[in-house]
Amino acid sequence: MNPISVHHLSKSYGNTKALNSVTFEVNEGEIFGLIGPDGAGKTTLFRLLVTLLLPDCGSAQVLGFDCVKDYKKIRKSVGYMPGRFSLYPDLSVEENLSFFATIFNTTISENYSLIEDIYKQIEPFKARPAGKLSGGMKQKLALCCALIHKPDVLFLDEPTTGVDAVSRKEFWEMLRRIKAQGITIFVSTPYMDEASLCDRVGLMQGGNILSIDTPENIIRKFPHRLLAVRSAETFRLIGDLRECDKINTVYPFGDFLHITPKSPDCDIPEIKDYLEKKAHQHIKISEISANIEDCFMDLMVGQNEEKH
Repeated sequence: MNPISVHHLSKSYGNTKALNSVTFEVNEGEIFGLIGPDGAGKTTLFRLLVTLLLPDCGSAQVLGFDCVKDYKKIRKSVGYMPGRFSLYPDLSVEENLSFFATIFNTTISENYSLIEDIYKQIEPFKARPAGKLSGGMKQKLALCCALIHKPDVLFLDEPTTGVDAVSRKEFWEMLRRIKAQGITIFVSTPYMDEASLCDRVGLMQGGNILSIDTPENIIRKFPHRLLAVRSAETFRLIGDLRECDKINTVYPFGDFLHITPKSPDCDIPEIKDYLEKKAHQHIKISEISANIEDCFMDLMVGQNEEKH
């Protein structure tokens, strides 16, 4: 039995389709990442799975329990960390944790070993009101509260949004330690670089799952040659490359543009010659390997072409 099974799950808000017949499964003991931009449908999916919303159609099971009929059993067995900080800001760190332990008929001491690595980082501030913690400390407290009853599945909806890079790195290290204790983790994020930290990922856009696989396999399946291009005038470079009949796609990535040629025979000197005729200077072009974001953009293009 898979800890999470989703079958043709759909949800709309008025005329807006938030989820469109989504189907997937999460394996026991893995970190499964749902990767996609804001508005992709990630939070709606999470709220359906933790029984806070009802689907329009389709079904979902968590730990073998139906998300509609068995909502009470699911709520006792999972941990949920929503995207927004949802603890009590006027209660202290320790009071928040004690409150959540009491709700689940347990105590901090009973499951302290599960949260010890995380809690010891915020324990010096245990008397401080939760609302006065830094972003990274709030994140650690919320994770402790989601874990204190030793859930079988942990749902984390964009847990690293709005925190600094160091806190993000620390958070993923904590997730690996939690996974080692046998807890299945389902996490969503808008950060493509976090995909490589998951065992498997689902790339999501517009209420649809575009692809599900290991990060390595998704990258391996990238079907095009990929070039990184740079010149002295980035904005003009984008326009000129998009007008070139030999180029398929053009996307900015930091200081470079990532482009896919229409033909595998299109070589670098040919593109450089085209740009020099357009009076570009300091041109740099190199062949590169795709990353998860390149794969996501390519899948989005394919999805848009299917719609049209």
